[in-house]
Amino acid sequence: MPNDSTATFRAARDFLLAHRDDYDAAYSRFAWPDLPEFNWAGDWFDHLATSQPTVDALWLIEPDGREQRLTYAQMSERSRRLAGWLAGQGLRQGDRVLLVLGNCVPLWELTLACVRLGAVIIPATTLLSTDDLRDRVQRGEARAVVAHGADAPKFAGIADECLRIAVDGDVADGWLAYPDPDSLDPWDGDTDTAADDPLLLYFTSGTTAQPKLVEHTHTSYPVGHLSTMYWIGLQPGDVHLNISSPGWAKHAWSCVFAPWNACATVLIYNFARFDAAALLEIMVRTGVTTFCAPPTVWRMLVQSDLAGHDLALREVVAAGEPLNPEIIEQVQRVWGLTVRDGYGQTETTAQIGNPPGAPVKPGSMGRPLPGYVISLVDPVTDEVGKDGEVCIELARRPVGLMTSYRDDSEKTDDAMRGGFYRTGDVASLDDDGYITYVGRADDVFKASDYRISPFELESVLIEHPAVAEAAVVPSPDPIRLAVPKAFVVLSADHEPTRETALDILRYTRERLAPYKRIRRLEFADLPKTVSGKIRRVELRTDEAASVGQVRPRSFAEDDFPELKTTS
Repeated sequence: MPNDSTATFRAARDFLLAHRDDYDAAYSRFAWPDLPEFNWAGDWFDHLATSQPTVDALWLIEPDGREQRLTYAQMSERSRRLAGWLAGQGLRQGDRVLLVLGNCVPLWELTLACVRLGAVIIPATTLLSTDDLRDRVQRGEARAVVAHGADAPKFAGIADECLRIAVDGDVADGWLAYPDPDSLDPWDGDTDTAADDPLLLYFTSGTTAQPKLVEHTHTSYPVGHLSTMYWIGLQPGDVHLNISSPGWAKHAWSCVFAPWNACATVLIYNFARFDAAALLEIMVRTGVTTFCAPPTVWRMLVQSDLAGHDLALREVVAAGEPLNPEIIEQVQRVWGLTVRDGYGQTETTAQIGNPPGAPVKPGSMGRPLPGYVISLVDPVTDEVGKDGEVCIELARRPVGLMTSYRDDSEKTDDAMRGGFYRTGDVASLDDDGYITYVGRADDVFKASDYRISPFELESVLIEHPAVAEAAVVPSPDPIRLAVPKAFVVLSADHEPTRETALDILRYTRERLAPYKRIRRLEFADLPKTVSGKIRRVELRTDEAASVGQVRPRSFAEDDFPELKTTS
C-alpha cells in the first residue's frame, strides 16, 4: 500500500500532469509537497514497480546493436538486492560514494541502491584526470568508489582507503567485482531518510573558477525535478531520449529523476561518436516521444536530413546553454515542432522554461516554472526590475534549490545574500513575463559605455555558414575601453583566410547595431570545461595579456578598407 509520502508526492506530480497545457493554472496553483521524510527509491520508484511493473524503466542501446531493457519491477528488485550487498560491504547511511561510470545499467542500479541506503552519491564523468579524481575523493570525502575496471589505475594512491568496486573489465588488486544483482540475496532493509538528508554532491563544471561542491537532498533533486518533468512535458508511458553525459547534473535531470517521476522509459543510445543519421534512425525504431539535447547537438542535427525520418516525437526541448533562434525556426519548418528552451543549474532543477502548450518567443528562455519565484536583481543596487541577475526568491524557497556549497559557507552566504539565491546569470524581462538570457555576469562587458551580451553576438555569428562555434569577449581598446572580439571555430570546408574573416565581419555588420559590432576576429580553438562549456574567462585573460602582440589568424576591421568603417 502507498504510504503518506507516496500519496503526497503523487498528488503534486499528478497536478502538474493534469495541467501540462495550462501554464497559468500550473504556476499559480502548484505547491511543493510537504514531505518531512522521503526516500525516492522506496516511496516512489517501488510504488511504480508495483503499480506498473511491466513498463520499461531503462532501455540501453549500444552502437553494435546490443540492447538491454529493464522494467520498473526489475530495476526495483535489482537495486534492492544491490543495496543489501553494499550494506554487507560496510556501506552505511551518510557514506559518500563516488560514481565514475559511463552509460551502463549499473549506473542506474547503483543510483537507486544508494538512494535506498541513504548513501550520498558523488557523480563524476569518466573523462576526469587523476588530479581531478583526487580532488573529488578528497573534497568529497568519498567512502567508496565505483568505476570501470579500465579506469582503476587512475585511482592508484588516491582511493586506497575506499571501498573500491569495478563494474567491468579486469578487477585490480584491492577492488571488488560488481555482482550480478539477480544472483544476490533478497533484501528488505529499507532506510528511513529525512527530507533534508544529503543525497547528492555535484561538482560544478568550473567555467570561471575551481568547481564548487553542490549539496542536494532526498527531496531537492527527486522532488525538485517535478519542475523539470513539467517543462519537458513528460507523460506516463513516454519514451524519453536525452543527450548528455553521466557525471553531470543534466544527466540526472533527464535520464533519471524527471522521466522516472513521470513513469516514462529512459532511452539511452550509447554512441561513442555522435552520428546524427544513426541517432535519428534509433529515434524512429524505438518510437521516441520526448527528446532533449543541448544546442551543440541541435546544431548538428539541423545539418542532417531531418525530413527523411518518420518520427513519433511530441515534445522537443533544449538545455545546457541558450538555444539560438535560427535552430528553432529550422526544426519548426521541417518537423512542425517547436524546440522549447529551458534554464536551470547544477544548484537547482529547471527554474525557467517554455512548457508545452505555451507560446514560445524565439530567443527567450521562457517564464518561471511552477514552484519557482524569479526576480531580476540589479547587481549594484539590489533593486528588482526588468534587467539584472536571475535570482530565486528565498522567502518562497523552492524545493529544487541546493542546500549549500558543501564546506564553503563563504560561497554559500554570498550566493544566498539579501533574500535571494543568485545564479550569476544576467537576463531581461519583457512585459509578458518572458525572460531572455543575456550572459554570465562575468561575461557581460561594456564597450563605449554600452553593455554587450556575448550570447547575442554569438547567435548572429553562428548563423554564418562558415562558423561552427564562436565565443565573444572584450578586447582592450584605447578609445572605447573595450571592443567585441570573436573567437571562431570554422565549419568543415572553410579555411581561416582573410577572405573568410572579411565575409564573417561583413555578415555581422549587416545584422548588428554599430555599438555591438564585432571589430576583431580570430580563428582559434575554444577552451572548454570537461563538460563541454566554453571557458570565456580563459579567452578574456589571454586577450588582455596579448595587447599589442601580433597573433596569427587574427583580424581587425582596420585590416579591411573595403568595409568602409564609419563608426
